[in-house]
Amino acid sequence: MINIEKLLKLTIVFSIHIKKHKKIGNLRLNIKGKDIKITKSKKPDLVLQNNKIIFNIKISKILRQCCEIIIPLLAKNDNFLIDPKACSMLVDYLGNDLKKINNQLNKLKLICSNSKSITPDLIEENIGISKDFNVFELRKAIGEKNLNKALVICDYLSSNNNKHPLQMTLSSLFNYFIQIFQYHSMENKSPSNVSSILGVNPYFVKDYINASLNYSMKDISKIISLIKDFDLKSKGLGVSNTSNNDLLRQLLIQIIY
Repeated sequence: MINIEKLLKLTIVFSIHIKKHKKIGNLRLNIKGKDIKITKSKKPDLVLQNNKIIFNIKISKILRQCCEIIIPLLAKNDNFLIDPKACSMLVDYLGNDLKKINNQLNKLKLICSNSKSITPDLIEENIGISKDFNVFELRKAIGEKNLNKALVICDYLSSNNNKHPLQMTLSSLFNYFIQIFQYHSMENKSPSNVSSILGVNPYFVKDYINASLNYSMKDISKIISLIKDFDLKSKGLGVSNTSNNDLLRQLLIQIIY
């Protein structure tokens, strides 16, 4: 269950196609297999039109895993398409702040008004997020146990600490391994179910399958504890005079080896 708890400043309007009849009750909506619960005290405006739910929700932040579902819908609402990797780049860079996401999407829509396609290259050129050196690519390198690539990305992130704070990177890695752990525990490992449960684009399901072959549930339990330890170290607990780059490099080496 994904809880949308803060219904504040931003109003976003978009539509969702309902393939099968879904009963709408108790303020729950089903978006591409995700059951989303709206805070009861702030009922959104719901309108049923030709198998679509049109609704206005005032929201500022939601869980990160829901962003990769909502961003393509926001793009599609204005007849734009966003590449799955481009979507992940935005989530990794902007987090779950929908106001920031919506602002950047509007900027990108203006830039690519002719092609109607939001790509990783477009984001790199106009927002300043590297399509090759970002947290998304770091996680992928870790999943592949590609230490050399992971360390190169680590150096890039550390040299741009203002854009890529270590705590945010650690949080992303923590969530990544939780997702791999969830994959291991699933009985139904069909791509559609994995995509729904993990809250990721179906395009990336294969990456989680490959990562699960490299990291057992026992490995993941140790790695999660390791990430928590390094999170404390990044805040100055138990270490002194160690740079963020050194901490992240040490963590990556211990995870992959």
